[in-house]
Amino acid sequence: METSLRYGGDSTALRVNTNKKPPTVRYVGDTSALKIHAKQKFRIDSNTRLQLHGELDTRIGAPTFFSAILRYFPPELSAKLGAGLQYDRREKLHYTMHGKKSFPLTPDGVVNFVVKARCDLDKEFKQPTPSGAAELVWNILDFQKDQDVTVKVGYEISDKIPYVKVMENNWTFSVNTNGKWNVKYNL
Repeated sequence: METSLRYGGDSTALRVNTNKKPPTVRYVGDTSALKIHAKQKFRIDSNTRLQLHGELDTRIGAPTFFSAILRYFPPELSAKLGAGLQYDRREKLHYTMHGKKSFPLTPDGVVNFVVKARCDLDKEFKQPTPSGAAELVWNILDFQKDQDVTVKVGYEISDKIPYVKVMENNWTFSVNTNGKWNVKYNL
């Protein structure tokens, strides 16, 4: 099981006091919460997995997200496809479909252009909510001994929001131009 801790917020959560010498930076945690994620993948066959994923918000002490998605990896397409059910506390239960395709930009596959698409549907199949992103991904193998780093620069197409994500073996830091950010640690 893949388990991670995430802590995130927006730019208003960081307070900088320049009146003190030296200037201090303080994080105000009242606008953010620690979230515990758990993800388990069950192999169905060589190209198909059932993925269960859940999130617990420690601020409210309740689950805020759960999904069960059947993921398919067609080797002839070098892509990922998925469909399943998802629950979150705002939109309740809905259906989800997503796909991801990577296009290598270098012969060794270190730099890729990635296209992601997703569509969520309500229980009655009446309100589709499409979204998508385009990413430039740079994989740096052995950045340091036993440490790989991935840098993603992307653009959320439906929300028109650029973002950056830096990942290493266990840590992930994400930030977008709206000031939203989060830090994730895989246990």
